[in-house]
Amino acid sequence: MVKAEYQADQIDIAVTNCPQDRVQGYIDDIQSAADTSIAHLTCIQSLALNVGQYSTAGLKPQNEDAIAINIPQGMALTTKGIVSVISDGVSTAEGGAQASRISVSNFIADYYSTPDTWGVQVASTKVLTALNRWLYGLGQDYRDARKGFVCTFSALIFKSCSVHLLHVGDSRVYRFRDGVLTRLSQDHCTQVAQGKAYLTRALGLDVKLDVDYRQVDVQLHDVYVLLTDGIHDVLTDNEISQALQRMMQQASINDCLCEQVCQQLVEKALVCGSDDNLSAQILSVSSLPEQGVDDVYKHLSKRPFPPPLTVGMFMDDYQVTAILYQSQRSQVYKVIDNTGNSYCMKTPSVNYLDDAAYIERFILESWIGKRIQNPHVVSICHVNKPKSSLYYLTEYLSGQTLAQWINDNPCVSIAQVLGLIKQIERGVRAFHRKETLHQDLKPDNIFLTTNGLVKIIDFGSCYIKGIAEISTPLVRDHILGTIDYSAPEIILGYQAGRRADIFSLAVITYEMLTGQLPFGAKLAKCQSRRDYLALKYIPAHQLNPMLPEWIDVVLKKALSIEPCHRYADTAEFLHALTTVNYPVVEKTFIPLMQRNPLRFWQGLSLLLVICLVCIALK
Repeated sequence: MVKAEYQADQIDIAVTNCPQDRVQGYIDDIQSAADTSIAHLTCIQSLALNVGQYSTAGLKPQNEDAIAINIPQGMALTTKGIVSVISDGVSTAEGGAQASRISVSNFIADYYSTPDTWGVQVASTKVLTALNRWLYGLGQDYRDARKGFVCTFSALIFKSCSVHLLHVGDSRVYRFRDGVLTRLSQDHCTQVAQGKAYLTRALGLDVKLDVDYRQVDVQLHDVYVLLTDGIHDVLTDNEISQALQRMMQQASINDCLCEQVCQQLVEKALVCGSDDNLSAQILSVSSLPEQGVDDVYKHLSKRPFPPPLTVGMFMDDYQVTAILYQSQRSQVYKVIDNTGNSYCMKTPSVNYLDDAAYIERFILESWIGKRIQNPHVVSICHVNKPKSSLYYLTEYLSGQTLAQWINDNPCVSIAQVLGLIKQIERGVRAFHRKETLHQDLKPDNIFLTTNGLVKIIDFGSCYIKGIAEISTPLVRDHILGTIDYSAPEIILGYQAGRRADIFSLAVITYEMLTGQLPFGAKLAKCQSRRDYLALKYIPAHQLNPMLPEWIDVVLKKALSIEPCHRYADTAEFLHALTTVNYPVVEKTFIPLMQRNPLRFWQGLSLLLVICLVCIALK
C-alpha cells in the first residue's frame, strides 16, 4: 500500500502533490508480484515502520512540495523495501510544482518496477537519472534552465536492516537516535546574499545528475525525518530534536503520533515566520527483520529432497528417461511429461539435507533463471502443479558442452571461435544487466546445441546484488568457481565485479584458440595475491602461430591479474576482440628459445648431430 498526499492535476500519472490542507489518499499498489521461491527471505519479524507526513502551502498560494511514503506487502517489502520521498519544486521555475509531482510519483512507480536482482543503489540511481533527463527535456522550452522543470529530491529506502539515502537539492534528512539528532544530507546550494541562496544541484537543472548516495545501518527505535526548507530554514536543530524527544517519551508510537509531530513542526515553523511551502515526514523503526537459523531452515525444508532417481522412475508427472549428470552437489536427469515433452530436471543432493545455506542457494538458482530471459541462457520451465519435492526444470538441449566441443575440434578457425564467443558474451551480458555475476564461467557450463546456438546452463555460483542486501542469519554458501577459469579476486575471497566474468570469458577464448590455458597449470597452484602477481602470461600466438598479434594484446589485457586493468564490461572486450584494426604494441624480437623451446632444442640437437657426422667423416 502507498501512503501519500495527493492532489488531482493535469499530470496523467499518479500524482503525489499536497494541497494546503492535509489530504490522506492512496496510490495504486505498485509492488512486484511475490515470488514464493524465495519466500524464506521474508522474516518472521519483518521490517516495520510507524510513519506520518504533513504538508501545507503556508503563506503561498500554491503548494509546490510533493511527498509520498510507499509500504508494500509480501516479497516487495523484502526485495525492494519501504520508500519515503520528499520533493520541493523550485519557486522560480514555472514547472516546479509539476516537477515535484512527477519526480515523486514516477520514482516510486519506476523503482518498484526494476528487477528484483538489482541492488538499491543501481535501481534508484538508474530511475533518478532517467527522471532527470525527462525533466531537463521538458524544461528546454525555457531559455533559463532555472525556470524549467526543476525540483529538489530526497528519498529514504529502507531495505532489510539498512537505509539507503538519495539526495539532491536543499531538502534535509535527519536521523534521531538515542536522543541525538544527526543530519544525513548536505545542502546543495550557494549563499549569494543575506538570506538568499541558489541551488547548485537539483533534478531537471542539468542534463547530468550528481546524486548523493549513502547506506547506513538501521537500529530499532531510530527515527528518520525529511524536511523541506520551509521548515529547516526557520527551525533550529535543537527545536527539531526537542519535538522528536517529546515524541519518543510517549507510551506508544504509532502513525497518528508521527503525523501529529509532523504537523507540530509545520505549525511551529509558520509561527517562526516561514513564508515558504512546508512539508515533513517522520518514519520510526518499530521492528527489524529477525529470525533464527532454525526458523529459516524450517521454512527452507518445507519441500523434502527427492531420493536418487533411476531411469523409469516418476517424480510428480515427470518420468526419468536418462541420467545426464551426477555429482556430490546435485543430479540432472532427462525427463518427459504426459504430453511427451522433454525437460532437464535438477535435484539437490541428499548430502546437504540439513544444510540451510545449500538449500537457499539451490532455490535461488531457479529464481535467477526465471529472471534472465535471453536466447543464450538456458530457460527455466514453469511447473503448473504443486511440487511434491525440491527440484526445478529447464529446457532440454540437444548437443554437447563447449568442453566436449573443444576436445573434438582441436583445429578451428578464428572466425568460428569469435562467432561462439559473441554468443557467450550476449548471455553473460544478460546476467550483468540484472546485477548478477555468474562467477563460474567455464566450458562445462556452456552448451552448444545441434543448431549452433550457445547457452549458459548453470546458475550455481551466481552473486545477486539485490539478494545480498537482504540480511539473514545464515552464513551464505559462497561457492568458489573452477580455479582454472576463475578470476583471482573470486578465489581469494575478495569482492568481485563484472571484470571477474570477463577474466573467465578471456580464459575460455584463449583455450578455444590454443587448446591450452593462458597460465598453464600455474594458475591452479596460486594461493595468495603474491602468487597471482608472479604469474607470466603465455602469448597465445606461441601456441597458435596463425593468431594475429592484436588478439594477443586483447587477451592479455582481459587476463590481467588486477581487475582495474581489464576491460570495463563484456561489450568492450568483445569489441576489442573482433576489431581487426585494434592498435597493437610495438613488435619486439622474441628469441626462438622463448617462443618455442622444443623447436629450439630439436634444432640444436640436429646441429650437433651434423657436426658429429662431419667430424666423423674427416
